[in-house]
Amino acid sequence: MEKAFVPWDLMNQFIIDAFMAYGVPRGDAAICADVILESDRRGIVSHGCNRLKPIYLDRFENGTLLPDTKIDILKETPTTLVLDANDGLGMVASHRAVTMAIEKAHAMGMGGAAVKNSTHYGIAGYWASMAAEQGLIAICGTNARPAVAPTGGVENMLGTNALTIALPTDEPFPFVLDCATSTVQRGNIEVWAREGKPTPEGAVISHDGTYMTDSRQILQDLLTGDAALTPFAGYKGYGYSMVVEILSAALVGGPYLRMLSGIAEDGSTKPYHLGHFFFLIDPEAFLGAETFKRTAGDICRALRSSKRAPGVERIYTAGEKEWLKKQELLSKGVPVDRSVQSELIEIRDKLALPYAFPFEN
Repeated sequence: MEKAFVPWDLMNQFIIDAFMAYGVPRGDAAICADVILESDRRGIVSHGCNRLKPIYLDRFENGTLLPDTKIDILKETPTTLVLDANDGLGMVASHRAVTMAIEKAHAMGMGGAAVKNSTHYGIAGYWASMAAEQGLIAICGTNARPAVAPTGGVENMLGTNALTIALPTDEPFPFVLDCATSTVQRGNIEVWAREGKPTPEGAVISHDGTYMTDSRQILQDLLTGDAALTPFAGYKGYGYSMVVEILSAALVGGPYLRMLSGIAEDGSTKPYHLGHFFFLIDPEAFLGAETFKRTAGDICRALRSSKRAPGVERIYTAGEKEWLKKQELLSKGVPVDRSVQSELIEIRDKLALPYAFPFEN
């Protein structure tokens, strides 16, 4: 079974049914399916349907993720709110947080939301884009289980901690900067391990200070704490990662750094208790949304039309490659490699779901 393409509608319904089989309400399952598949639509395979089993379904089974997300409002003002996800689905809690923050930003010019006791919320770009599609500027982030060493260190202390920004433009797609503050993401290494490919040298460091490239071994050693990802560009990535870590934890009084390992003192698994933050700004409250979008678009177009280096065919701006990939894949379907195909079959058979995938023929 080589790489295959599965129709979007089929995969969407399959993911919904798989989540519902574990007790997730239908509406919540639909949110999760859309977040997961948006990763695949943008070509971000590290966070797409390949994570359905290990990051979500397996965690339902080991008790570190609760299928029925009970959300409490801990504090609310005209411009801010703090939610408690109670170890439920981070995607569901984030959808509630961003929806409420959008309403506040449109009403008051700015809106901010923070979430505590949460779990993996998919690609950060989904939430930033959700606000940008409503004409808002968005800055968001989340902490994560420790995987990254501070610059000069070898101990995994920080998460991959993407600091994500989306800006509305007058183009068909917003400017979306969505990238980890580590040299590579754990999800990229998961993909390379599946494909039998090495991790680029310099991206992962061992406790003795040597760089590691064996992707499968790296994944094992990241779990035991014997390896760590490196921050991108040294102190720059390290500094941005700290910004995300502090905001994710300090705004909600939540855990941070190695407290987020998901491992209890007796070695058993425990919920991750992640924190998220979402800051939204309505450019209409300044000199107008149309002025902002036009200027943002002009800047993007000026950069793309600037003089290219020899051999470079095209200059891109953030979010453009993902938008182009989305246009390409919409008619093709969800790209699924061999290992994910096997997992999908395993999930279907285990849950007795009535599906037949194209790659089985």
